[in-house]
This record gives sequence, C-alpha cells and structure tokens, in this order.
Amino acid sequence: MAAPAPGRNRRLVWSVLVGAAAVGVVTTLVLTLVVGGGDKDDQGGGGSPSPTEVVSQQSEPVASPTPSPTEESASPLASAPELPAGYELYEDQEGFRIGRPAGWSRSTVPSRFGIDVVNYRSADGERRLQVYQIAESSPEESFQLYLSADTPKPDGFRKLDLRPVDDEGFTGERLEYVADTLSGEPDVGPWHVYDERFVAQDGMIYAIAAYGLQKDGTQDELKLLTSALKGFCAPYTCDPAAID
Repeated sequence: MAAPAPGRNRRLVWSVLVGAAAVGVVTTLVLTLVVGGGDKDDQGGGGSPSPTEVVSQQSEPVASPTPSPTEESASPLASAPELPAGYELYEDQEGFRIGRPAGWSRSTVPSRFGIDVVNYRSADGERRLQVYQIAESSPEESFQLYLSADTPKPDGFRKLDLRPVDDEGFTGERLEYVADTLSGEPDVGPWHVYDERFVAQDGMIYAIAAYGLQKDGTQDELKLLTSALKGFCAPYTCDPAAID
C-alpha cells in the first residue's frame, strides 16, 4: 500500500486534534451545567450572612454577622406574655418586640452598630426606656469596657451594683447606678438607672436600660426593666400574631 501523502497526514492530525478539542468543550459545558445548575429554589438561601464591619458605641470595629429574617429563625409564641396594668406589647420599627408603658413617645438615635438606639419616654420626661445592640462578645465584656476609666460617664455617675442575672429567660448582667444628669434629658435628677445587657433569642447581645428619678425610689425602674424584658423578642424571632 502506498504511504499517505505528507499533506494528507497533516490534515488527519488536525482533524483528530479539532475533534478532541470539541469533545473537551462539550464535556466542560456538561460539567458546568450539572455542577452549577439546579432550580432557583435550590440556589437561594441557607447560607450564613456575610460578616459586616461594624462598631458599637463603646468599642473598636469588630466583625459581626447581621441576622436575617428566615423561616427557621422565627419562634412563634403560643400566647402573648402577661404584662402589668398600663403596659403594652409594642412591635418596634427596628424589628424587635418589647413591653413598654402604653402611650409613651418614641425616638431614635443612629448607632454605629446593629439597630438604632431606641428611646421611649413618659409624657413628663421623668422616665425613659432605652434599647440598643451591643458589639462586644458578651455582657461581661461590654460592662468591663463601660466601667473602665477610658469610657466617659454621666456627671455624678456612681455605681451601686453589678450582678449576673438570669431573668425572663435571658442571661446577662445588670448594672445599677445613679447620675446627676443624663445627656438629652431634663435637669431634674439625680437619676436612678438599671442597665441590663443580655443574650437574646438570635444569639446577639442587647441592652435595655430603665431610667427614673432617684427620689421616687428604685422599684419603678425595676418594674420598667423587667416588664420590658418580659415582652422582648429580638428582631425576626417573634411572631407578630402573638400580640393582642
């Protein structure tokens, strides 16, 4: 048999190479469709939210996940908690639920971490309930920072007590103190304050602080704090239907 001509040999080699390349492209496309494909429902959800660079009112920048509302994270309540007379369950615009005196006014202050700082005030301006989120990793760390010499305090600040608490299902620490004046409040002090920082249902650290006049004693502020905690649900962890 005669040997193939040199030109024919070259054409044969190129045909084989082109064919192999085509097979490779098809194989790659098939693998891509199989590995990266799926229904849109399969492609969405389920992953942890990306960490965001955040900073609290009292700390250096830290990375902390921002909770997202998911069906799994919701914790519907069978019935609304029972609050003292004159209190209501209030669904706040920041997403959390709280027990507060009915009819109190609401205002917010931008925060460098988490939700805005939310203030509820009595009509006479002599009582206040405050809610905000903590950037530190624990209530203990947060209070260590707040009570350190590096953190400014209100005029006339005097610590009365600091103790661990496990109250209304929340674990944390409660600071009790007095101060002559409070920023943004009328000069009617001295003020008496309970400041509790705790781990909420979403695993984040929150603070609820109750303010009142020292001359009225301590029970009003304690009732204000414990009633707020009794009705508290972190954002996306409470069923609005549980509110009467």
